[in-house]
Amino acid sequence: MKNIIFDWSGVVRDTLTNQMWIVNHIFKKYGVAEISTEEFRENWKQPPALFYQKYLPENYNETERSKLFQELQLDKDCPKATSFPEVVKLIRKCKERGYFLAVVSSDFPETLLPEVKEYKLENIFNEIITDANDKLESVQKVIRENNLNLGDTFFVGDSNHETDVAKKTGIKSIAVTWGFTSAQKLKTRNPDYIAHSVQELESFIL
Repeated sequence: MKNIIFDWSGVVRDTLTNQMWIVNHIFKKYGVAEISTEEFRENWKQPPALFYQKYLPENYNETERSKLFQELQLDKDCPKATSFPEVVKLIRKCKERGYFLAVVSSDFPETLLPEVKEYKLENIFNEIITDANDKLESVQKVIRENNLNLGDTFFVGDSNHETDVAKKTGIKSIAVTWGFTSAQKLKTRNPDYIAHSVQELESFIL
């Protein structure tokens, strides 16, 4: 049996266009110039507050910023995020093989949980943790409460934060390059595996 913990946005959910729309609207609210997708992928950090601290005025309020993000995410003009279909298929395949599957994400439950239903992944995950800005405590909780073997547990993410959390927890890290962070930046943290395609991800965990 294997244990796979997935980040959501940037791994299962194709949200880069959606994220860029929200980020640049937040920047506009604070009088900050827009950034390109390339700059975003080079500078993205988890928890998100670390990213915004680089750009927003020193006196900005993180709680206010987080509330604005949530409002913009539900705005009718916000580009709709979709799934990565091949990742969804891989998750179902893992379930069929009896893997323990969990989600640890900084996404809000108001968006993530309906997407689980939309992607037909209901009753697939053993545990879903949302609104986890710093994922270390949440991943440790999943491992502890489910008595997971560290050597058989993977954390799949698209930022260096997930790699750092995996290293601190003693589990394997898989960084995927189709999300929020460039492959070059992901390599700086030396994850156990870097997946440039879903086929590579499948070869690592199956």
